[in-house]
Amino acid sequence: MSGKNIGFIGTGIMGAPMAINLINAGYSLSVNNRTRDKAQPVLDAGARWCDTPADAARGADVVITCVPDSPDVETVYLADDGVCAGVGKGAVAVDMSTVSPDTARKVERALRTRGAAFLDAPISGGKTGAEAGTLAIMVGGEEDALKTVRPVLEAMGKTIVHCGPSGAGQLTKLCNQIICGLNLLAVSEAMVFAKRVGLDPATMLDVVSSGAAGSWAVDNLGTRMQRRDFDPMFMIDLQQKDLRIALDAASGNRTPLPGTSLVHQLLAANQAAGEGREGTQALVKTLERLARAD
Repeated sequence: MSGKNIGFIGTGIMGAPMAINLINAGYSLSVNNRTRDKAQPVLDAGARWCDTPADAARGADVVITCVPDSPDVETVYLADDGVCAGVGKGAVAVDMSTVSPDTARKVERALRTRGAAFLDAPISGGKTGAEAGTLAIMVGGEEDALKTVRPVLEAMGKTIVHCGPSGAGQLTKLCNQIICGLNLLAVSEAMVFAKRVGLDPATMLDVVSSGAAGSWAVDNLGTRMQRRDFDPMFMIDLQQKDLRIALDAASGNRTPLPGTSLVHQLLAANQAAGEGREGTQALVKTLERLARAD
């Protein structure tokens, strides 16, 4: 696309490296975040600070948002000083948060009245993917809008797929989170089982990663469990939010998700233990406590 000006809102664990990748790709960024100090790495990389989402959107060809939850997205876009108050006609807004599909559709309608386009484009790949610029991006909305911003998305992601109309990106991300949650549980159970039967967990992981059980979860989460590294690539609190959205959507469509419900309850035990801001790999600690293997 010809436009190089981007308004970027939300510079957390995922947003900050994404924004820096855009700067490195030659885009000019105007940045807003709820707390300025968390935007400092992006400001140090050359972004301009804006006091409100409206200011970040004003004059931008593309607006990108990456915030925690549905209420945050609604506030960022629909508040008096939100994106809708500053966005220009012809701009494209891209929300890369994981939120309710209904929220995505609500924001899309609001932006349409301003003459701007909207894509819901949640991401997968964790902090490592955000840093490497290799995220998977699941896009809902108009194909023409995606065509316009694809070069921008390519600075942050490796796999960019149009999933359908507004809300379809979020629904696809919920499928992703269902699979991730159950893979997380499988790896955690294998780690606890290995410990209880006297295996070396590192050796076990090395072997199974080369066979049918090999997966991203084994390579990235299993190895961190083995090292007792519980720093977040993706926080339990955020995973719980995503699973709650998935379960709500499933309930509305009368779809049973028994495995997802179990993972949600087990992660709630981590939250009760004060571990909600740890990485999702800390689920292994709940299973260790259940097995008295901690």
